[in-house]
Amino acid sequence: MQFKNIPRDLVLKPLQAVSGIVERRQTLPILANVLFEHKGNTLNTIATDLELQISAKVEVPEAGDQSTTVAARKLQDLLRALPESSEVSIDAKDSKMAVKAGKSRFSLQTLPAADYPRLTMSQEQLQSFKLPQKLLKATLRLVEFAMAQQDIRFYLNGMLFVLDKDQLVCVATDGHRLSYATMPVEGNFNRQEIIVPRKTVIELSKLLGETDDPITIDILANQVRFSFGNIELTSKVIDGKFPDYNRVIPTAHSKIITLDRLLLLHTLQRAAILSNERFRGVRIGLHPGALKIACTNNEQEEAEEEIEVAYEGAAVDIGFNINYLLDALATLSSNEITIALQDSSASALFTVPGRTDFKYVVMPMRI
Repeated sequence: MQFKNIPRDLVLKPLQAVSGIVERRQTLPILANVLFEHKGNTLNTIATDLELQISAKVEVPEAGDQSTTVAARKLQDLLRALPESSEVSIDAKDSKMAVKAGKSRFSLQTLPAADYPRLTMSQEQLQSFKLPQKLLKATLRLVEFAMAQQDIRFYLNGMLFVLDKDQLVCVATDGHRLSYATMPVEGNFNRQEIIVPRKTVIELSKLLGETDDPITIDILANQVRFSFGNIELTSKVIDGKFPDYNRVIPTAHSKIITLDRLLLLHTLQRAAILSNERFRGVRIGLHPGALKIACTNNEQEEAEEEIEVAYEGAAVDIGFNINYLLDALATLSSNEITIALQDSSASALFTVPGRTDFKYVVMPMRI
C-alpha cells in the first residue's frame, strides 16, 4: 500500500472513526491492528473485535489494489502528533509500514491482510429504517447511562431497541434504575425487539453527528447494521429476553412535584461531597412546601439542603443512590424536571413536563 504526499487527515479521520473498538489487550495480536484496503480510488479502514466491526471509506487520489494491517493506536498516535497541515507518505511492504512527514520518519510492523478476521455479515435483512443522526444521538444519550456493566444477566449489558409501527423505543436498565426514551420513525413497521450490546451503543453514540443527515438502521438475523456518512458499523445482537419495562414504570404515584432541574442538580452535587463513598446514599424528604436532601458518611459528616417546592400533600421520606439521580439530571437539557413518589418502598419516576418521550425510574435504597 503506497501513498505519496496526501493530507494527514485523509488517513487519520477514518482511522479515528474505527479504532475506538480496538482493545488494548487482545487474545489475538492481529485484533490490535486495523485493516487498510485500497481498491481503485477508495481506501477502506476496518476494525473489529469479532463482535463488532466498523469500516470507514474515503476517496484517495491514487488508484490501487492492495491491503495491509497495522497497529491501530500506534499509527493513530503518530498521525495525531503531526501538525494538522502535514502531508504524509505511506509505503507498506515486506511486513513494514514506512510513514514519512517532512523530515519525520517512522517504521511500523504490519501483519498480512489475509490473516485479518472479518465479521461474517448476515444476508437476511428483516427490517430497515432511517432516522436523523442528531435525533438518534440525543435519544441514546438519554438512555445509555442506565446500561449495566458486566452484569451476570448478560441481556442487561446493552440497550433494548423496540421498533413498533411508527416509533423506536430505547430502554436500558441495570436492575436498579431504568431509562426509557422514544423517537418517531417514518413508516409502519412490524414490532421487533433487539438488544444492542453496550460497547456498540457507546461507540455509535460517539460517532453520530449533530446533523439532520440520515442514519440507516438495518435489522438483520442476529445482527444490526448502522450506516451513515462514510461509516458502516455492524454488530452482533445479544440473544436474551429483556425485562418487561412497562411493569417497572410507575403509573399511579400521587406525590408529584416539578422543580428547576439545574437547581436540583447543583443541590445534589453539593450534598454528594459528603455522601458515603461506597454506598452513595442520599435521603430525600418531601414535605409540604419543601424538598429536604441529606447525606452522611462514615466520618459522621453531614450535608443538609432544602429546596422550596409547590407541594401540600403528605410527607414521604425515601433513600436513593445519589449517583443515579445525578446521572439523569446531568444528561437532560430541560429547564424543569417532574418527580413522582409514592412511599419509601416504591420507585421514583422522573419525567420532563410536557413530554411523554422520556421516563426514568430509580429504585429506593435503605439508608
